[in-house]
Amino acid sequence: MLPDSLQAILGSATPPDDARQSAVVYCENNFTRIDGKTANGLVRSSERYRILSVIDSTLTGEDAGSALGEAAAGIPIVADLSAALTAADSLPDVLIFGLAPLSGLMSEADRAVVLAAVAAGVGVVSGLHEFLADDPEISAAALASGVALHDIRRPRPTKHLRMFDGAIDSVDCVRIAILGTDGAIGKRTTSTLLTQALNDAGIHTVMVGTGQTGLMQGAAYGVALDAIPAQFGVGELEGAVLAAYESEHPAVIVIEGQGALSHPAYLSSTVVLRASRPQAVIMQHAPARQMLSDYPQVRMPSPLSEVELIERFGKTRVIGITINHEDMTRAEVTAAIARYDAELGLPATDALWHDPSALVAMVTAAFPALKEGRQLAMA
Repeated sequence: MLPDSLQAILGSATPPDDARQSAVVYCENNFTRIDGKTANGLVRSSERYRILSVIDSTLTGEDAGSALGEAAAGIPIVADLSAALTAADSLPDVLIFGLAPLSGLMSEADRAVVLAAVAAGVGVVSGLHEFLADDPEISAAALASGVALHDIRRPRPTKHLRMFDGAIDSVDCVRIAILGTDGAIGKRTTSTLLTQALNDAGIHTVMVGTGQTGLMQGAAYGVALDAIPAQFGVGELEGAVLAAYESEHPAVIVIEGQGALSHPAYLSSTVVLRASRPQAVIMQHAPARQMLSDYPQVRMPSPLSEVELIERFGKTRVIGITINHEDMTRAEVTAAIARYDAELGLPATDALWHDPSALVAMVTAAFPALKEGRQLAMA
């Protein structure tokens, strides 16, 4: 018997035509936090998986959407794997490892949950740097249970990796990269929301993912950049952008950023700029964040310094600022938007709190032909 609060969250039955795989997301002690960004993102958007519940004993009984400070998602947060399996109408297809620790490794407690899921007959999807299929104990358990292990970050065999060859110059559409001033700051969320907003406005747009969460959410094109040998990173991402263009011929390709160009430890933003050669960048910033998320001894860069660095290094232009509102009130966000307009001469918005039309306006102001094309398509 489920608690009344959990039953209320579960709400209505799943639509019969939902063909997505069913999934439980494991995010113990980290949901809504930075290291829970994979779980956070899957609750917000998932084309590939139907999320049944999130495991985090510190938030048991809450709705996952409400816990993120957003609209209720109808996804309950449960205490453990046993509760997740009990709450499901049938055995979930997969357990998704929803943690994204700096180390990219599992703890012993995490490992025990993965093994328990496999023993219960549930496949596992992981975006960790350590691959489940390479672990003798986990792979043997999966073989015995007849379930699949999916290592999202595993790159293609080296002999199949692609070198940069300049084919990006043949991609004849607007390319917009979403970069930021830090890691785990909301670049993927903004990329997803921008792609949806442009499509809703009648501007055919495709997103290219560059991290494990975006690929889990269902990005049809992309690579997990931080798992690819440096020699091939630019070529692999160039190939993903090329594939998106050749397959769909969109008006806009949105490229998800990673880390920050100024970050002392992460290099992925350089790959994004070199591989996609974007005509424009939208920059994500958290005004209340004083120090880098994974390196608390390093101060955050100013928006101005990051804008100048991006434009100089990438030979591109920043066309807008999107705000991560962590530790901010709505009044503070409004003040920040006015400040960036005055100090930087750039439009700004909060992609989660504000109407998506602001994102569309940011893009069409920079590329008026997109607006004209949309009007012709609607005529």
